Amino acid sequence: MSQSLIQPSITIALMWFTTAAGLAEERSMIFPGTDWQEVSPEAEQIDPGRLQHAIDGLMEKVGTDGVTRMVVLRNGRIVWKGNDIDHRQGVWSCTKSFTSTALGLLIDDGKVQLKTHAAELLPTMANTYPDVTLRHFTTMTSGYRAIGDEPRGGYAHGPSSTPFLPGDKPLFLPPGSQFAYWDSAMNQFANALTKVAGEPLESLFKRRIADPIGMVREDWDWGDLGEVNGISINGGSGNSNKHIQITARQFARFGHLFLNRGNWDGKQLISDSWVLAATSAQVPASLPWGHPTSDIDGRGVYGFNWWTNGTKPDGTCKWPSAPLGTFAAAGYNNNKCFVIPEWQMVVVRLGLDGNVPDDVWNDFFERLATAVDLAPPKPSAP
Repeated sequence: MSQSLIQPSITIALMWFTTAAGLAEERSMIFPGTDWQEVSPEAEQIDPGRLQHAIDGLMEKVGTDGVTRMVVLRNGRIVWKGNDIDHRQGVWSCTKSFTSTALGLLIDDGKVQLKTHAAELLPTMANTYPDVTLRHFTTMTSGYRAIGDEPRGGYAHGPSSTPFLPGDKPLFLPPGSQFAYWDSAMNQFANALTKVAGEPLESLFKRRIADPIGMVREDWDWGDLGEVNGISINGGSGNSNKHIQITARQFARFGHLFLNRGNWDGKQLISDSWVLAATSAQVPASLPWGHPTSDIDGRGVYGFNWWTNGTKPDGTCKWPSAPLGTFAAAGYNNNKCFVIPEWQMVVVRLGLDGNVPDDVWNDFFERLATAVDLAPPKPSAP
């Protein structure tokens, strides 16, 4: 594993992944072909009544769209699905996890490193942001502020419509000294990655990830912010409606790839060291909060644009009832793709209905925990 990716929390995460991998082998992890295999919860050692109890509890609290665009998988098999999982919609900040995946691919290719300075790729950053690295961007610790980043009503975390124009007043200095969840910084991050890739991130993702894992092209799309030097820049943050559009069924493939540490049916599409690092806490809980009015705090629980079940500044886990290895892509309107290595599970829930606090998701995990591995064992062959 590359030493540049290692953080102390990754050793623990590796233990969780290793345990999960052993259980998955015992229970026969599979990969979907044209479509997912659908089985009863009992077939995957899940108590169906308790699973439904968990889903019913979520449906009551999560929002008006309920669980119609939700799917639950174990070992690569669908054990529960809503009736609208083929509805394509935007997923807002879940887009950030796709953006950081592009960074992982470019690091695998040897084209950049986490320590690469963004100003080497985008000279306009040299004056005010000479020390910002790609690591700073992907951990929301860059301090980058674009022209036009003044709050718009309740939207206070980087709403600029000109994200590629650096502002002259950073959120904080030096980079890496504070955490501030900032959308225009993510869009500038996508701009930098596109410069390295020499093609739109959507094209890179399609060729290297989406096509190999069987994502149906008509069921996903990646909005763009226009062209720079003749190349479309896909939205890095998911704001301004320039986000990933996708169905729950297709999003589950992306989650299943990360559940399997970047390996798809024997082929390593993105390095396991990247997946492990990206989905482990990379932002120290001890960092100051650089922009608390944004109301999005990732200290102790943010990886490389993935949310992790790390330890928050108050000493509690993000989702105390979930296994410690749990991580998620998360976006506005209750859009989530949870990956739970200890349970060999992926849970995708999409919607268009506002936001609920972590307590709601934690209650879901508390109920779900009672369902896992509690179904009667399968009868032995005569």
